[in-house]
Amino acid sequence: MRTEYDPKNPYRPFCSQRCKLIDLGQWATESYRIPEAQPSEEPEDAV
Repeated sequence: MRTEYDPKNPYRPFCSQRCKLIDLGQWATESYRIPEAQPSEEPEDAV
């Protein structure tokens, strides 16, 4: 569902309270994850 990003929408950026809670639930159950950057094998200052 498309919704206007408007200060009058109390659920923005979501279209409704239901969509907001669904998204929160996805983060809470770790269905969404931000990938961790893999550290390089060598430190940058070791030249």
